[in-house]
Amino acid sequence: MTDNTAGPDHITGPTPDNALRDADRAAAGGPMLAADGTPLKKSLARALRRQKLRALGLIAPLLIFVLITFVIPIGDMLLRSIKNDIVADTLPRTVQSLSDWDAEAQDLPGEDVWTDFYIDMWFAAERKEHTRLGTRLNYELTGVSSLFRKTGRRVDRFDTDIYTDQFIALDPGWEEPQTWAAMLGDGPASDVLPLTAGAWEDWKAFNVEEGDKVLEEDVPDLMYTALYHELSQGADVSGLSDRLAAAGEAVGGFETVSLREQFADADEDWLDPEVWQIIQLYSPRVTPGYFANAADMQVTPDGVEARPENQRIYGMLFQRTLFMSLMITGSCILLGYPVAWLLANLPMRTANLLMILVLLPFWTSLLVRTSAWKVMLQQQGVINDVLVWLGLVADDARLTMINNQFGTIVAMTHILLPFMILPMYSVMQTIPPSYLRAAKSLGATNWTAFWRVYFPQSVPGIGAGSILVFILAIGYYITPEIVGGNTGTFISNRIAYHISSSLNWGLAAALGSILLVVVLVLYWAYDKIVGIDNVKLG
Repeated sequence: MTDNTAGPDHITGPTPDNALRDADRAAAGGPMLAADGTPLKKSLARALRRQKLRALGLIAPLLIFVLITFVIPIGDMLLRSIKNDIVADTLPRTVQSLSDWDAEAQDLPGEDVWTDFYIDMWFAAERKEHTRLGTRLNYELTGVSSLFRKTGRRVDRFDTDIYTDQFIALDPGWEEPQTWAAMLGDGPASDVLPLTAGAWEDWKAFNVEEGDKVLEEDVPDLMYTALYHELSQGADVSGLSDRLAAAGEAVGGFETVSLREQFADADEDWLDPEVWQIIQLYSPRVTPGYFANAADMQVTPDGVEARPENQRIYGMLFQRTLFMSLMITGSCILLGYPVAWLLANLPMRTANLLMILVLLPFWTSLLVRTSAWKVMLQQQGVINDVLVWLGLVADDARLTMINNQFGTIVAMTHILLPFMILPMYSVMQTIPPSYLRAAKSLGATNWTAFWRVYFPQSVPGIGAGSILVFILAIGYYITPEIVGGNTGTFISNRIAYHISSSLNWGLAAALGSILLVVVLVLYWAYDKIVGIDNVKLG
């Protein structure tokens, strides 16, 4: 409806112009109001918030699923590259006492360390944790694993029962666990005898784990050993109890046993300072040791140093992985581009038939395809037989095409070729054929029309396929393991070995982290040189 008094161009009612006029009037006299009387700005913000919450609710199940099954496991795996809790958790007393030991002096630790180590090893052997600790330290020093296993079997048979007999002979009450519980409860004795009190708490916790009652179990020899050690070191127990005071006066005449000799009898390698250096070096809960090993280096008391020349393998594996991944990507481009061009330019019926052949490898097991190449490329295989039959190769000089880099490149090119063809084909389908006809009508040759008109428009498909193939290639390990031999394996094969065979997950995580950083750096370089915005899938 119109308002004659306002002029023929003025229309009353909810028009955009009138809404703007209302907004101007509201801005001059106060905030605009929604239909329910609330300020319009507040109402719009509330509606927008509801939309966001509704969208978040729709994607929340998928987000939680990805977070639980993908992000958290990968994050935990990468965290293992610096995590090193096992030494500090298994040998807490030893780690603390070793912190004051001078590893460069090449002298063995003092008696305090041997006593702490005896108590820690006793509990570790009872909990079956000493083997895991030995395995961890064996990554850094060969032979430590067997050292811990052998000592764990003998630590509860050390001659420390000599202290047990002497304490009981001094006062039969020492044989009763109630005596220890009363003495080492919440009282001053725990402060005066921290080593003994800590061993008692661990003993109680161990009995709880085993489902036993501590007051019904025999007091172990380690308790008497810990008590003797602290009393002989001059712990002031006067005024605590008559029993403790009497023991404190009597320990000076006790017959003693050397824990250092006990460990040496179990295995003489405990007298090697290098073993204690390794325990000290890897006692922190965060360690650079895994990354040092992944970079062909090692942690020493003097810092991080390069490994001997004959022990450097990971740098060579990283270089080989990058080189062969680039070779595979390049061969996929060379072989896939003509196929993608044919698929995009042939009649639909013929193109569909060829597309079935391209997709056919996806319907065959990866192991079957890889094993087929192993049969074809071996010296007595199909390809060598054909070359010998044609007279191109002598029968006694057959080509070695398997268990090397060539075999890996051939097999992986065949496996990854469809991942290059499909992105290029999807982009080439969007290039109008009229562009080439127009270039030719302007005098361009077939090659000029292709190189200056068609090829630049297909580059986004090449970029997408290259990224896809390269990332897949750099992480492959099944095919290189089967056909690669000693010279055609990737760094991913070493990562898989440490995860499944050597169980050195920390080193595997460090290698994986380095590989991830390398891929991200290459991705960044690709973005700077080519531009990730130019990558298209159609």
